[in-house]
Amino acid sequence: MENTKKVYIAGGCFWGMEDLFRKLNGVVDTEVGYIGGENENPTYRNHPGHAEGIEITYDTTEINFKGILDYFYRIHNPTTVDQQGNDRGSSYRSAIFFQNEEEKQIAEEVIAIVNKSNKWDGKVVTTLEPYTKFWPAEEEHQDYLLKHPNGYTCHSERFGTFLD
Repeated sequence: MENTKKVYIAGGCFWGMEDLFRKLNGVVDTEVGYIGGENENPTYRNHPGHAEGIEITYDTTEINFKGILDYFYRIHNPTTVDQQGNDRGSSYRSAIFFQNEEEKQIAEEVIAIVNKSNKWDGKVVTTLEPYTKFWPAEEEHQDYLLKHPNGYTCHSERFGTFLD
């Protein structure tokens, strides 16, 4: 599909992030997995340094990278270091895995906008990390909240857009 791109982000438990992003206009596919860590072939029980991340495939004619990041900052708390809800540890960090300098620059711009808004009680602590490799999670974690509608999530849409 010539009008699609992928973005890699992490914002706590990947189940909740995926559940909300799959419903966002312009998102054509989501997959949860592990990114930014130390080992090859990480698993749910063995992913040192990896964040629980999400690969989002989006249609560039409907939404852009900036729009994806705007939504990202509306559905998780980017001001807590290594924590979302009850989940704690570096697996649950807020991170953007940029694929090029343009994405890094846009991420920095969006972070500045979010900080300036003062909608969150603290400043954004999202790490900007170069993309290396995304490892898909085990099948039982894909579409988890569709399979378990009452499953745990700490994600929700908290604000309207940060963008004008």
